[in-house]
Amino acid sequence: MSGLSRRQFVAQVVALSAAWGLSAELLGQTLSAQGASAGVGPRTGAAIADAAAAAASGSTGSTLVQTVLQGSAGATKYRTLVAGPGEPYVPRLDVLGRAPNAARVAARRSLLYLGHLSDLHVIDAQSPGRIEPMIEQNHSAWGSAFHPQDPLTVHVTAAMVKGFSDLRVSAVTGAPMGAAIVTGDSADMHSHHELRWYIDILDGKSVLPSSGSSGTFEGVQAWPEATWAYRPNDPAGGDFGDYGFPRLPELLLQAIARPVESVGLPVPWYAVYGNHDTLLLGTFGLSSQLRALALGGQKAYSVDATASSILEGYAATASPLQRMIDAIGLQLSLRPGFRSVSPDDSRYLFEQRDFMAEHFVTEATPGPVGHGFTQHNLDSGQTWWKTELTPGIRAFGLDTCNQVAGPDGAVSDTQFQWLKGELQAAQAEKKLVLIFSHHNSLTLENRAQRPGDTEVLHGAEEFVDLMLQYPVVIGWLNGHTHLNQILAHTGAAGRGFWEITTASCIDFPQQQQTVEVVDNRDGTLSLFTTVVDHASPVTPGGSGSYLDLASQSRELAANDWAETPLMRRGSRLDRNTELLLTAPFDLTSVSDAALELQHTAERARLLAYEQKALS
Repeated sequence: MSGLSRRQFVAQVVALSAAWGLSAELLGQTLSAQGASAGVGPRTGAAIADAAAAAASGSTGSTLVQTVLQGSAGATKYRTLVAGPGEPYVPRLDVLGRAPNAARVAARRSLLYLGHLSDLHVIDAQSPGRIEPMIEQNHSAWGSAFHPQDPLTVHVTAAMVKGFSDLRVSAVTGAPMGAAIVTGDSADMHSHHELRWYIDILDGKSVLPSSGSSGTFEGVQAWPEATWAYRPNDPAGGDFGDYGFPRLPELLLQAIARPVESVGLPVPWYAVYGNHDTLLLGTFGLSSQLRALALGGQKAYSVDATASSILEGYAATASPLQRMIDAIGLQLSLRPGFRSVSPDDSRYLFEQRDFMAEHFVTEATPGPVGHGFTQHNLDSGQTWWKTELTPGIRAFGLDTCNQVAGPDGAVSDTQFQWLKGELQAAQAEKKLVLIFSHHNSLTLENRAQRPGDTEVLHGAEEFVDLMLQYPVVIGWLNGHTHLNQILAHTGAAGRGFWEITTASCIDFPQQQQTVEVVDNRDGTLSLFTTVVDHASPVTPGGSGSYLDLASQSRELAANDWAETPLMRRGSRLDRNTELLLTAPFDLTSVSDAALELQHTAERARLLAYEQKALS
């Protein structure tokens, strides 16, 4: 293997130390100790096991070492969680269609090590612009309107960010993490607070997860009238209490008492729209009535109040006069089923363009400013983008969300034709391609349109067929269904790509994943998927720290009976896997020297991140 010469290595160290404000001596020593060619050269099975253990040291994040499982039920149906054994990689040959070469283990080199986050569902649980009481009408149908763990989503997101930070070096190749992607549903109910909190946590900023009145939790989980909710101060008298949910009298105050200090993602991260970033609860258009309620001082705690005053804005029979009467009644606290809360102007419901614009209010490091979106997106309103993750890997971030109604999506013809042209270019330029979207192939059939709209909306079959026409497409990363699932899409002559769906941070198992693109040097590629648990203890403590609160959230989520929590883990074939496929072109065109330059730059970025954490 031909890598960097000593002269090239020294020049790279000097340039990178200046770019990141590092000591050239420290950077040179670190790269030498780690091996500048790590991620490029051979790595044995024993080395993989050692690296997995080292990566997970002090963290429960790596499911190669440890998993989190439900324990046995006690006197009630409620179950705590226990540590389970780690899960090794399972090779999948669905796309390759033949037995792989055993020698690949000693020959492989990393082309990109990527973090994949999705469905964070950051929630402002005190916002009046929520419709939690609808679960009283039908818990299964309205399950996403309320979860017992709603006040703890910022803590979970920060714990997940720490999980990725702990696993910033690949257990497979030793390569440094190069980028991360967030495939939508970051803000749960369109609140500006939720949008800002998610961005700030990923950027490594401090977030106080409270709105309205500081020091007092003003929400349904604190109110005795909301017997349909999990009320941790006293769960008795409702379904959650009957199920055995624990009494945790300090939980709500702990959730808002102190800022969450996030370690931040260690790499540049990118984002796409999810249906919750587009529509109310990912399903309805935003009414003027709900916008007013979100900013006001009255919050519903009964299903009748919610249905008549919050959802009434969607009914064709709701006249402007009736809406005015309702608004006056709310202001004067005359409507039953509401309680007074402290208003907060920052709870406003953001517009579609705001989602992109807020990604420009960010930190230059980890960056990039815009997180995939560019000034062209802001100027044109176009909600999809492309970027070069490495010199050899191009990514396309798509917007598959329906703009009218319904949680599922489709691909607009404008976007479809744009992507077709881009894939033609990538094929000609010999660029490997990763596709990022929120919806997956099982949820891409929503063709709802406003009267008069004529643009074609493409469904899953057409979209998959498009990608199969271009062998440079190797992976499609998405979310939406809150479960771990991996599907093989195959075409002619043994070609195809892998579709990788990750779980969410709101529902059990609260897992995300890393994906590593590996050249096996034998005409094949492997995509290694590794499921990531957030970096919290298996058993929650009572300290009120964000990691203990994240752990408590996971335990509550594991007992949310309406959400079929265990199903969302997926099978062993959907978790830690090696997904093999035929390389679309001769990868010797990517030299070892070029990869070493890439990994050296990525390692310098990680060192700067680590030094900042120490300062």
